[in-house]
Amino acid sequence: MSQSLTPARPVSAMRPVRRRTSRPAWEEQPGAVAQTLKGGVLVLVVAAVLVPLWIVVLTSFSTPGAINRAGGLVLWPDGLTADAYRQMLTNGPVTRAVLVSLGITVIGTAISMAVSVLCAYGLSRSRSFGHRAILLVLVVTMFVGGGMIPTFLVVTELGGYGQYWALILPGAVSVFNILVLRAFYSGTAGDLIDAARIDGANDWRILWSVVLPTSRAVTAVVALFYAVGYWNSFFNVMLYMPTDSTKWPLQYVLLQYVNQGMSIPGSANNGFGSHHAQTAPLSLQMAVVVLTLVPILLVYPFMQKHFRTGVLTGAIKG
Repeated sequence: MSQSLTPARPVSAMRPVRRRTSRPAWEEQPGAVAQTLKGGVLVLVVAAVLVPLWIVVLTSFSTPGAINRAGGLVLWPDGLTADAYRQMLTNGPVTRAVLVSLGITVIGTAISMAVSVLCAYGLSRSRSFGHRAILLVLVVTMFVGGGMIPTFLVVTELGGYGQYWALILPGAVSVFNILVLRAFYSGTAGDLIDAARIDGANDWRILWSVVLPTSRAVTAVVALFYAVGYWNSFFNVMLYMPTDSTKWPLQYVLLQYVNQGMSIPGSANNGFGSHHAQTAPLSLQMAVVVLTLVPILLVYPFMQKHFRTGVLTGAIKG
């Protein structure tokens, strides 16, 4: 008599499956100790940023007597006055340096963005002429440079010594920023570009009406990088116009007044000065420091949302 045999079930199938209830460590809710440590670290980081800024701003508004009593930098308010800012902005060197820095930043950022956007868009089109060779050359320049002396000789031979364009053109293009823009432009929806081409749009029209409107975030971030770089730049001034103080930007004036110990016009010459007639040199120096920080502090809040979106999107698409 034949007997039907059914295949035996594996032992593992007969055991009840236990679901894993524990989550990875990075997904667990932090405990009270971890929350306290995170809060403490955050407080220390914020204090490390705000306390020096508070001291600099307060010292710039302090009277010579308050600075003399504090022995230098002022931590607590003790006689506030705006004489340092009034005197700094009415004297020629600092006011002229502010205008020079603003002009270099605006013109330099415009030139850098124009070159970077055009280069990135051309390299992002796979059918553009020689885009692979040009991209390779650009990447090589990120790791191999001509050096400071050859650059100085080239700029000098072209008549750039003592000229404003020597502060802009030698460093007008950043290959890293071009690569970031190229990565973003390469991810632009091809359907939009194809539709624009069907409608008869050329590359200039596509760049202006399709690519740039869809990449405002990354464009704003790159523009911010360029603007901050131009605003904080002072090394090229040391190379190409070290003696002409009428062409110095604000950062180089700050270097001369704070680090090199040059006296600011109108400041006291003896110690911290008197209590009423003169302004303390330290107060004027801190006022110049505050003046260099104000433009970035005013611009960054408006660029913050674009900064976060542009950096993350550019990194993901790259």
